[in-house]
Amino acid sequence: MFKRKVSFLLTVAIVAALMLGGVAQRARAEDITLKIFLGSVGDIAKDQAAVDRFVKANPGIKVEIVLAPQSATDILGVIQQFLGAKSADIDVIQFDTIWPGILSPNMVDLGPAVKDAKIDTGAFYPALYNNNIVDGKVVGIPWFTDAGLMYYRTDLLKKYGYAKPPATWAELETMAQKIQDGEKATNKDFWGYVWQGNSYEGLTCDALEWQVSNGGGYIVEKDGTISVNNAKAIAAIDRAAKWVGKISPPGVTKYQEEDARNVFQAGNAAFMRNWPYAYVLGNGGADGKTETKIKGMFDVAPLPSGDSGKGAAALGGWQLGVSAYSKHPAEATKLVFFLTGAEEQKTKALVQSNLPTIKALYTDADIAKQIPFIANLVPVFENASPRPSTVTASKYNDVSVAYFTAVHDVLTGKSDAKTAFADLEVSLKQLLGDKFKVGAPATPAK
Repeated sequence: MFKRKVSFLLTVAIVAALMLGGVAQRARAEDITLKIFLGSVGDIAKDQAAVDRFVKANPGIKVEIVLAPQSATDILGVIQQFLGAKSADIDVIQFDTIWPGILSPNMVDLGPAVKDAKIDTGAFYPALYNNNIVDGKVVGIPWFTDAGLMYYRTDLLKKYGYAKPPATWAELETMAQKIQDGEKATNKDFWGYVWQGNSYEGLTCDALEWQVSNGGGYIVEKDGTISVNNAKAIAAIDRAAKWVGKISPPGVTKYQEEDARNVFQAGNAAFMRNWPYAYVLGNGGADGKTETKIKGMFDVAPLPSGDSGKGAAALGGWQLGVSAYSKHPAEATKLVFFLTGAEEQKTKALVQSNLPTIKALYTDADIAKQIPFIANLVPVFENASPRPSTVTASKYNDVSVAYFTAVHDVLTGKSDAKTAFADLEVSLKQLLGDKFKVGAPATPAK
C-alpha cells in the first residue's frame, strides 16, 4: 500500500540526524524524553494529540515523534539500522504486523509488564495479539489493524435479483459473471471482480485468503510445517487463475490496491477485494472531495469461503513495541500501554478511522456512527489469517517473495498450481532449513 520510496541516502540521513539529535538531547539535564518512531500511516497531527495527552497525564516525561519514511520497506530498513546499531535514540517503535519475527531479538519482552499492569489481553482479538508473540516473547501490542474485505455494489445486486453478497467463491463467480454480462451491454469497461494480482506482498495476502478459506493452510504452519503443497491450496489457486480474463480483467495480474480501487470507484466493477481504507474514499473521502461514482451505492462484507466453510481475511495493521536499547524501557512501556488502551483506540477510530484491535470497540455506538460498516468486521477479525511471518522470522520476506512469485506464475499461465507449489515446497525447504519439515496442514483453516 505504500508506493513512494525514500532513497538509501535519505534513509541514512534520517538515521544520522536522529542519532545526533539524541546525543544533544541527552546532554541536557531535563525530564525524561522518549522518542517514538511512527510510520507514515494516518494523520501524524492526530497522533501528536494522543502523545500530548500522555505527556499531560505523566509529568516528568516528554515525548518526541520521529516521522518514518512513506514506504513500508524503507520503514523497516530504518528500524533495522537503529536496532542493528543498538542505538538508544529510539524508544518506542511502530511496526507492521509481518515484522514481529524479524524484530523480536532486539525488542523488549512486554509480557512481564503486561502481567504486572494487569492488562486483559483477552480484550484484544486473539489473532492480533498472538501474532506479536515470538517464542513466548511479547514483542508488541496491537495498536490498529486491517483485514481483507469484500466490497460489493448494493445497487447492482438489487438490479440483478440478489438479496445479499456472495457467501462462497462459487457464488461470487456466478454473481460476478451475471452482473458483468448485463453491464457490459452499456459499459465495455465493466468487470465482475477486481483484486490485487501483481507480483508483490499484496498478492501474498489475496492468495493466502483463497487457500486458507479452502482449507489449504498457511504456507508454513505455526509448528514449522511447510504445508503449501497440498490439494486444497492448489485447487484454490487454480480456481483464481480461471477468473483472469473471465470475471476479472486480463490486467488484474498487474493490479495493486489502488488499481483495484480506481476501477471499482469509477463504477466499473461489481465486486472488489481491498482493505478498509477504500470505504471512506469510495464515499468521497473524509472531506467529501474524492471523485467517486459509487457514493452510497456499495457496502462491505467478509470475504467468501471455500471448502473450509469459512472465509479468511489476511491480517494487516500496526503494533507498538519498545526497543531493547531504550534507556527508559519502563516509561516507554507505559507510553505503549497508554496508546494501545481502549480509550485511545476509540479516539483513534473516531478521528482517524483506524480500526481498533480491542473487541468491545466494534460494538461501540460512537464508533459505529463514524464507521458504519464496523459491525460487519467482527467475523472478519474472528477469522483473520496471519501471514506466516512470526514462525519464519527473518526469512519471512524471502518466503513471501517465493510464494507470490509462484502464485503469479499460475495467474499468468506460466505454470499450473500443482507444478508451481511442488517447486515452491522444495524452495521453501532449502530456504528455511532442517528446522522446518514438509507436510500437510495439521487442521483445517479456521
